[in-house]
Amino acid sequence: DWSPEQISLWLKAGYHVSISHEWIYQYILQDKAEGGVLYHHLRCKKQRRKRYGSYNRRGQLIDRISIDERPAIVESRSRIGDWELDTIIGKNHKQAIVSLTERKSRYTLIQKVKRKTAESVSNAIINLLSPFVEKVHTLTSDNGKEFAEHKHIADKLNARFYFAHPYASWERGLNENTNGLIRQYFPKGRDFKTITQKEINRAMNKLNNRPRKCLGIKTPNQVFLGINPSVALVS
Repeated sequence: DWSPEQISLWLKAGYHVSISHEWIYQYILQDKAEGGVLYHHLRCKKQRRKRYGSYNRRGQLIDRISIDERPAIVESRSRIGDWELDTIIGKNHKQAIVSLTERKSRYTLIQKVKRKTAESVSNAIINLLSPFVEKVHTLTSDNGKEFAEHKHIADKLNARFYFAHPYASWERGLNENTNGLIRQYFPKGRDFKTITQKEINRAMNKLNNRPRKCLGIKTPNQVFLGINPSVALVS
């Protein structure tokens, strides 16, 4: 009852055997077509859309630097300036939201883009972080093609850009959690084309003025910007 991805990773780590999880899926589907029952052990038994080559394309980012080379201080959350990056897709894959979260303060910045292209995402990241360039040391994202201009982003912000391992969302757990919070304001059924800048600003204000247990009941605004509590909690 393991997922094909778990099997693939286990074989590689424990036995140095490289079998892609996509190949395992295809084997299971072939077994099903021939009357086999292996598919009963899948968590999701629906027919999968074939994605030949798609994973490889996501990994072909030039000069990417692995998260393995990221300074240990980033993991400790002992300083402000280490950011996690992601994109949130709108209904029917129309438009997207670029989401940035600072690891220590949980300070969140978001911007809507009409297209999830590398250029649009790059411009949004630079636009959001330029006012805080002195508080930008590292950037960490997944291996999506929308981050293909990572070198340009790093140069503009005088920062280092790192990439998490494929299929390892826990390496950007803060950003994944923040995306869930953002979805409270822009749920999956929402047509992103209807989102206004006023709504974007309101969502950022709500997120950054929310007291966090992990921050000792301080808000991200208090920790990141040093805003007085009585001001930070004004809606």
